[in-house]
Amino acid sequence: MMSEETGTNGDQGGPSPDPGTSPSMEASGPDLHGLLPAGLPSSADISPSPSAETSGLLSLPWELVTHIASHLPAQCVITVLPMVCHALGNVGKDNTAWQLRAHRLMGSRAGFPVGPREDFDWPSACLEMEQLITCWTGQAQLVARRTKEDEEAREQVGLRQRAGQDGEPVAGGQEDGGEDAVEGVGVEAQEVVYGADEGMEVAMEGEDDEMPPIVGGDRLARLREELGERLEDDAAALMEEERDHMMVFGANEGQVGALNRQEDLANLMNLGNGRRVETEQPQPLRSPSPEVPAALECITLPSDHIAPVNSVLLVGGEGAVCATGSRDWNVKLWDLQASSGGTLLHTLGGRGNFSTHRGWVWCLASQGPLLASGGFDSTVRLWDLQAGGAERGMIKSGAAVHCLCFQTDVLLAGTFDKRISMYDTRAAEPLVKSLRLHGNAVMCLAADDKYIISGSKDCTVVVYDRRAGKGLKKIRLSSYLLSMSYSGCEVWAGDNSGMLHSFSMQAGTLKPLSQFDVGHTALVTGIHRSPGSLYTCSSDRTLKVHIPCAPPRTLCTLRHQAGVNGLSVEAGVLAVAPGDVNVNIWRPRK
Repeated sequence: MMSEETGTNGDQGGPSPDPGTSPSMEASGPDLHGLLPAGLPSSADISPSPSAETSGLLSLPWELVTHIASHLPAQCVITVLPMVCHALGNVGKDNTAWQLRAHRLMGSRAGFPVGPREDFDWPSACLEMEQLITCWTGQAQLVARRTKEDEEAREQVGLRQRAGQDGEPVAGGQEDGGEDAVEGVGVEAQEVVYGADEGMEVAMEGEDDEMPPIVGGDRLARLREELGERLEDDAAALMEEERDHMMVFGANEGQVGALNRQEDLANLMNLGNGRRVETEQPQPLRSPSPEVPAALECITLPSDHIAPVNSVLLVGGEGAVCATGSRDWNVKLWDLQASSGGTLLHTLGGRGNFSTHRGWVWCLASQGPLLASGGFDSTVRLWDLQAGGAERGMIKSGAAVHCLCFQTDVLLAGTFDKRISMYDTRAAEPLVKSLRLHGNAVMCLAADDKYIISGSKDCTVVVYDRRAGKGLKKIRLSSYLLSMSYSGCEVWAGDNSGMLHSFSMQAGTLKPLSQFDVGHTALVTGIHRSPGSLYTCSSDRTLKVHIPCAPPRTLCTLRHQAGVNGLSVEAGVLAVAPGDVNVNIWRPRK
């Protein structure tokens, strides 16, 4: 196995709405001013022969026709012009025109694509970029304005508290609307804070030390009581079992605190037995962007989890269903189209089971109708989405499952014990092969039908050839990767220091291209890259939307009150796990 040492390269520095689900995009597009200079080259091989017509658009020189078409949105060039006539349909086949359009959108100094140019899908990339700019540039302006208003509101609240207008002394650390309580807290250190969400009703002590009734909270109270009884029995064993699992997330050069599982369990049990929950109640803040532009809408799924959501996954191919995995040990399915705010479909679990897993749910993956969930209980569980989330099997992995990757013929799982396991989900004995390619826990995976790419806490990236059954290459980095996205011939990944890494992947050869600083200051917990879009989220409490050029052009930054745990993008829909019990859904406005 070959080994290649790389360092930081300083030479170079969700959702792209789906064309079929974004009607507003057909009628509008980004600002396409900045005409192409005369005399630019064109693809002569697809230029139509001189037209016999003596008047009309097609009587103009082909260069002028493509120049006029460059003013049209990419959606129009791709879908409308071919229906007008065959000759105008050729405009969409001119790769030179698409390349010029792409560089005009991102600026002449940006490199694009970052990876190989052979077989690159220029029309799709330009379409995604135009729609991304339309949706998120206006969003960034609204976020900036709202953030300023929030800061001013918090300052006023702090002044009123210090002046004693509320009749009580000001508690330290409460002047900033509760944000100090989560400063620097990321994916490995987020306390379970109940009652911080307005949609969750929690009984708190009254003035006479009596517990007021919970209006409409009977179901939640019973759930917490059952959870508390179960946790009292399992807490000691579970903490001992997971202590080593937590260690992999606990050392991030001081950027984030160590995981406090014991305190989480204590909070859960307190809720179950009726004792007072000692939590800070932050001042209510506005959502990251309560006002949204016409192109986007943001909904928050109802609070049905009772602990932070670790993983989100859009399934079904149309962004209509969202799966959420939480530290309350459960996986839930949500219908995003049944109502304006989303509707809970199922809480997954076998007959008689109290919860989906017996530990934190950390990762999700899907292939067709099959959903897989991996957890800290050292199991991978399979669910049939077409059968209402019915259980289809359980695989014992032997260690905490950190990442999953589904291919048509195999399910891959990366675990705490340094292994990558290959499973045939149709077989009675599902384990096909267990690989040990790293010297520490496996943190992220990506694959296609020929190769597996894995990142580990030992700061290495490995390429494994499935057909030859051997490792092809090992690349050593100065940091370790936590999230990875592989599409086309490009691999993008985020590391534990907030940096993004780009690689090219051709014929089994993984080549490091560049590292980028896009402004994240802690773990990059999620990443999604497509030809014309790039989404990243981090335990620094931000989610960023970029154009995937070199260096990436950041269009919008959304700030949250806790570290963002993950994201998923499908069919123009973006799902975000913002570090609490909620899930935010961004989608094109209908």
